[in-house]
Amino acid sequence: MFIIWWIVVGLIAGFLTGKLMKGSGFGAIGDIVVGIIGAVVGGFIMQHLGYAGSGGLVYTVFVAVIGAVLLTLLLRLVTGNRARNL
Repeated sequence: MFIIWWIVVGLIAGFLTGKLMKGSGFGAIGDIVVGIIGAVVGGFIMQHLGYAGSGGLVYTVFVAVIGAVLLTLLLRLVTGNRARNL
C-alpha cells in the first residue's frame, strides 16, 4: 500500500508541477518519477526547516510539489530546454 501511496502522490505532484512550470511535463512515467523524487526533496527541505509534519494527502502533495518544482528548475538549469521535451 505504501508504494501505491508514493505513486499517487508522485503522479499528482508531477502533474501539478508540469502545469506550474508552463511545460508539457515529462510524460506519465516521468511525471511520477519527478513527483516522487520531488516528494523526497521537499520532505528533506521541510524537515530541515522544522516543518516535519504528518499531514494528510494535501500536505504531502504540497511538499512534493515544492520539491518537484525545485527539481524541475534544477533540471532545466543543467540541461537547458532539452528537459522540457523528455
